[in-house]
Amino acid sequence: MSGTWLPPAQYLATLPKATVYGCLYVTDEADRPLQLRSVRNPAVWQWPGGNMDPGETPWECAVRECEEETGLHVAGEPRLLAVHFLPPLGNWSTHKVGFVFDGGRLSRELIDSIVLDPEEHTEVAVRSVEEWRTVMPAFSFRLLAVTAQARRTGVAAYLEQSGPA
Repeated sequence: MSGTWLPPAQYLATLPKATVYGCLYVTDEADRPLQLRSVRNPAVWQWPGGNMDPGETPWECAVRECEEETGLHVAGEPRLLAVHFLPPLGNWSTHKVGFVFDGGRLSRELIDSIVLDPEEHTEVAVRSVEEWRTVMPAFSFRLLAVTAQARRTGVAAYLEQSGPA
């Protein structure tokens, strides 16, 4: 842009657009990540989460989506593990920015109490990080791996991805 001043509405129209999602990285007590199988694409495993609704923060979104998708309510202060950035891909015409929060470690009893929204997910699975590597595309696994490392080290991760490899 040049140094020309624009009225706010015109200036805002020149800025890149983005959707924002919030999700929860949840594990069992042995630190094995829990993921949900997508109804829309059974090859996709994902954490409880989704796109923000108007007026929500990323944390509020992650907590709401987790409750809607699993029946579990996460309380407490948000602990950010990773920020994930994706440029427009395929038919998706906006950037996508994700906030991955620590959803905690769940007991076997809590995991067994999960009630999935059948319109969104068909299965809950808990596997080690290395076991997840064998069932996920490298593109998706990369976010899982950096998030697991962020929880282990206490240092939040930032991941930019240009698309599936």
